[in-house]
Amino acid sequence: MSAAPQQGERIGLTPKAKRIAWIVAVVVVIVALGLGTKVVANGSAAAATTEAFSAQAYGKKEFPKVQAAITKRAVDAPTLAAAIAADPTAAGKKYGVNTGAGAGPEFSVSLTGTFGTNASGIYPVTVAGLPQTLVVRVQTGPAINGTDLRDAPGNIAFGDFSNQIDYQNAATALNDQLKKLVLAKVDTASLTGKTVTIVGAFQLINPNSWLITPASLEVK
Repeated sequence: MSAAPQQGERIGLTPKAKRIAWIVAVVVVIVALGLGTKVVANGSAAAATTEAFSAQAYGKKEFPKVQAAITKRAVDAPTLAAAIAADPTAAGKKYGVNTGAGAGPEFSVSLTGTFGTNASGIYPVTVAGLPQTLVVRVQTGPAINGTDLRDAPGNIAFGDFSNQIDYQNAATALNDQLKKLVLAKVDTASLTGKTVTIVGAFQLINPNSWLITPASLEVK
């Protein structure tokens, strides 16, 4: 007759009990993994958010919407200039889009004027009804800089993107579509002396100097 186990003495499991314990442990792990796994159907919104951001696809899809939004928001240049001269803050609230972080508002503007001398793809433009102290310039490429097209509509936010890089790439993609769909149709190297109608956007940094990114440009 075997002796009864003493207090504190470890009792070993039988081989059968060990197998059962091992199986239970495996089942627990499998269940835990199953509970922590999210199944995403192809084509769902959740699936789309896991895909890498394509700036090219974004620009192609969104540029027509941006162009339409800027056209809808655009204020004729003399009216906008007078409002900014009277009170830049009030003009920003009435006509502009707040870009945040202490930066100036983004304005959409329409104008018809005569282009001056090309300076690295940027033309000064003379517009009737504007004060002589106001310098208006339009960038026509080949380099289109800034985030005017992204920011002017007022409905594209940083929170729409996964990170700062995608947010910046979205602005670049819109600029690329501008070059492809608008500026490529114009001889931008030979606009001096031409009368041009523009709808575009600029950020107010200096009330006496506007650098406009066009959303549309038509040579008369």
